[in-house]
Amino acid sequence: MLALRSLFFTLLLPGSVTFLIPYLLLSSGIEPIPSRLEPFRFVGLVPILIGALILLRCIWDFAVTGRGTVAPVDPPTTLVVRGLYRYVRNPIYVGVLLIVLGEAILFESLRLAIYAVILWLFFHLVVVLYEEPELREKFGSEYEAYLRSVGRWIPKRRG
Repeated sequence: MLALRSLFFTLLLPGSVTFLIPYLLLSSGIEPIPSRLEPFRFVGLVPILIGALILLRCIWDFAVTGRGTVAPVDPPTTLVVRGLYRYVRNPIYVGVLLIVLGEAILFESLRLAIYAVILWLFFHLVVVLYEEPELREKFGSEYEAYLRSVGRWIPKRRG
C-alpha cells in the first residue's frame, strides 16, 4: 500500500511541477519552441537525469526509512537522515529544481528558467515557514541536531 501511495503522490506533486506545468508553459505559444536541434540543448539532459535520480532515491528513502511519502498529508513518520539527506536537508526540492532547469536548457526556454527561480523561492518559503517548524515540533532535539550538521540547500563542510 505504501508503494501505491508513493507512486500516486510522486505523480501528483513532483510530476505536476516537473512535467505538467512546464508542458503548459511551453505549449502556451507565447514563447516559441526552438525548431532546430542545437547540440548545446542536449546539455539539459544531464541535470534532468541527475534530478530524476535524486528524486527517485529520496522517494525510496522516504518510503523505506521514513514509512511515508513526499506528500505533506502522508509524510514520513521517522526522521530521514540517510542517503542524500546526509548532505542537504531538502534533496527532493534540489532534484525537482535540477529537472526544471534542465528542461529550460533543453527547450531553450526563458519562461522555464524564470519558473525555476520562482519555484526555488516558493520551496524556500515552504521550508522555512512550514516544514522546519513542523519538523522541530515533531522530532524535537533529533531534528535540532540534524539542523546543526546538515545544510538546508548546500552541503556543510565537515570538519
